[in-house]
Amino acid sequence: MAPKSIAHTEITVREVILHPVAMPLVRPFETSFGTQTLRAAVLVELHTLRGAVGWGEVTADWAPGYSYETVHTALHVLSDFLIPRLMAAPRLMLDGRWPWLSSVRGHPLAKHALVSAILSAVAEEQELPFADLLLRLSSTRQRRTAAEVGVSIGVQPTIRHTLEAIEQHLAEGYRRIKLKIKPGWDVIVLRGVRAVYPDITLMADANSAYTLADLPMLKQLDEFNLLMIEQPLAYDDIYHHSLLQKELNTPLCLDESIHSLGDVQLAWELGACGVINLKPQRVGGFFEAVRIHDFCLENSIPLWVGGMLETGVGRAASLALACLPGITLPSDLSATARYYDPDLADPPFVLEASSSTLSLPEGPGLGIAIVPERLQARKAPLSSKCGSNADHEVLHPGRTTRATRTGARFLPLLARLYERRPHRGGALGPDVDVLPATPGGFGQ
Repeated sequence: MAPKSIAHTEITVREVILHPVAMPLVRPFETSFGTQTLRAAVLVELHTLRGAVGWGEVTADWAPGYSYETVHTALHVLSDFLIPRLMAAPRLMLDGRWPWLSSVRGHPLAKHALVSAILSAVAEEQELPFADLLLRLSSTRQRRTAAEVGVSIGVQPTIRHTLEAIEQHLAEGYRRIKLKIKPGWDVIVLRGVRAVYPDITLMADANSAYTLADLPMLKQLDEFNLLMIEQPLAYDDIYHHSLLQKELNTPLCLDESIHSLGDVQLAWELGACGVINLKPQRVGGFFEAVRIHDFCLENSIPLWVGGMLETGVGRAASLALACLPGITLPSDLSATARYYDPDLADPPFVLEASSSTLSLPEGPGLGIAIVPERLQARKAPLSSKCGSNADHEVLHPGRTTRATRTGARFLPLLARLYERRPHRGGALGPDVDVLPATPGGFGQ
């Protein structure tokens, strides 16, 4: 019997609290965008009238790179638009047809976090594991209890460092290795790796670093027996990928280009790829992610869940998606210790070395628990001077930016969040903290 739909379920949201955090990575992670040592995120904590608590995570970064969204824009859109409109709704039906959400164009990372918090709160209320809740959105009937995963290795200083990283991760039990590539660090590193590891499952991720002018080099990648080449061309392109795919034997995988089910259908119709990377953050939440999953399952399209250096909150939610039957390739959801020590939540995700899998946590909702002391500690690096002066200092990795009360309204928000009340339920009123519009600009 198919799982019961949640379309007619309703909840009332009592309050929403935002927690911007900065998480030090265990080791630097370099892609064609640059090198990360500190990962920004915004955790969304949502309380229902019945006392359930749900969590979501905005995986935006400090600056627009992978996405145009940043931690600042996410706080602005959540606080000034999405959350007030959500709170104005007396009851929320879980059919996914939410004008308060669709009336805001774009900003899928911010939307995903709020949708995740809503759905995980519903799972808590109904005493369901989050993966079982996703089944109720899907046309599928069963799920796995664990997901096969791989590991992503950033650009390394040398080929020797790359080989050492591969050796370490193979010893840990990972069976699929992904290497980040960029111009000048592509054929040379793949050739060096294949000379030592001719038979491992290997893929390359370009993060939009190339154009069709690089076709001669890209055709050389066919010699390395890659599982796929991920997003070699522009982040918003589908058509040129369709031209490139005709020139290559290796399947292309689209990541940044996929923002909706329509994008998947177009890419598949044009022959722009042979694989889809499904990131629920990128498509605006789990309603659209599950629709994409069901389409790929129905059409036998290879599919896997991409990672975005999530904390345990985002990792638990994405892992639930990765356990659905349409996910047919290893997902980028490595063990917690690969990125954070410690994470914000317990229990940590641990790789099962014999099967290269991560198991779903047990219990209702996401199956994890936020550790308040860790959350508080990780909020500190974002702002060291808040709420005392007319000017607030918002700290970024490597620099300090001064945002004044007469500056652009979303920049002071990161600092002012520490002195504000949570958004509380019911119609818009004095308890909904919405910053007034402020004229002027921002200068450094």
